[in-house]
Amino acid sequence: MALSKIISYPFTVLFYLLFGITITVFHPIQWAAFNWFGYQAHKKTVDYLNWTLLRCLNVLGTTFHIDINTSIPNNVPIIIVSNHQSMWDISPITWYLRKYHPKFISKVELGKGIPSVSYNLRHGGSILIDRKNPRQAIVELVKFSKYLQKFNRSGVIFPEGTRSKTGVPKPFRRSGLQTLFKKVPDGYVIPVTFNNSWKLQRWGMFPIQMGVRLEMTAHPAIKIADYEIEMLIDRVEETITSKIHK
Repeated sequence: MALSKIISYPFTVLFYLLFGITITVFHPIQWAAFNWFGYQAHKKTVDYLNWTLLRCLNVLGTTFHIDINTSIPNNVPIIIVSNHQSMWDISPITWYLRKYHPKFISKVELGKGIPSVSYNLRHGGSILIDRKNPRQAIVELVKFSKYLQKFNRSGVIFPEGTRSKTGVPKPFRRSGLQTLFKKVPDGYVIPVTFNNSWKLQRWGMFPIQMGVRLEMTAHPAIKIADYEIEMLIDRVEETITSKIHK
């Protein structure tokens, strides 16, 4: 492990160089797409931003095993519920589930200061939650639910609240799920399981571990109206955690 960490240093420097170039270049492209051409053009730039970020991870020897077992009707709102192991869970969801137009529930601190990322969170349909202000969070979740219903898009929520630094899942916090399921009764849920993503941040942000095999599984969709809310949360949590490697 010590040798692996040493080898990771120069490749991590290269990765962050490419990462910085990517988010810097895509920022004005996003701005132009959003302001001149509208939603669809902006979404396309965000899709390819995240595809490029995945290619940046390939520099570290990161590989991706994606298993999508879900198929749902068109023109319905969707809640994507996932375990959370690292910041690198975002790009696989955005790219591999792009046909569902995923929008994220993010902490308010990410809404400024990060080229491309902050701009997309503010303008792409995602919401920013102040964790210190539960009332603000509920108001934003209700508005978010109406947005998903109106445009038949998908909202992504990581109900553990914070990422698992060892891959061991944390208990789901239920309030956000309860609000979304209650306010999007005619929607569907896609449970998503990540494995090994945490290893990319095993040593924090630097260096990034080499040769990680990141796995993402999108499970069969579940119709919200078929379950009482608490039973649905139980089933979604069980589905996600049952596929996490021990």
